[in-house]
Amino acid sequence: SDWSSDVCSSDLTLNELRKRVQEQTTSKQKLLSHLLQLKYQIEDYSKNATYDTNRSFGYFLREYLKPLNKKNKEFASDIDIDETELSQILNQHRKPADKFIIRLEIHSNKTIPAITWFRLLEKEKEHEILTDYAMRRNESRHVKNRLQLSI
Repeated sequence: SDWSSDVCSSDLTLNELRKRVQEQTTSKQKLLSHLLQLKYQIEDYSKNATYDTNRSFGYFLREYLKPLNKKNKEFASDIDIDETELSQILNQHRKPADKFIIRLEIHSNKTIPAITWFRLLEKEKEHEILTDYAMRRNESRHVKNRLQLSI
């Protein structure tokens, strides 16, 4: 009985401590925490062998934009791209150019390096190459004198 009341009082103290820490955390600290968490999520996902269509470049870019509390138009202006291009990237209608991912690195003050974003794109490209059977059929028509080897 004494033990359980001690646990409850220490849990309450821990919860109070957490609340105080959260209250004292500045908006910059919260943003940095969010960006580092996102960076580690991207890195973990990029290293994982499994491909998840829900975890696209657009998905992670949306996660980057959430804590900024900016409209797409404002963010597009911040990194000097057309709002339409940003929308196409977010909705997976266009792949981001190298300049885009470098600007993301600069925008985040190197919190999320360009190479982290690039590896995410690389994972998408790998999946596309492995699963685009129509492209494989189409391209096979352009290959003559295939090597007669068996693996």
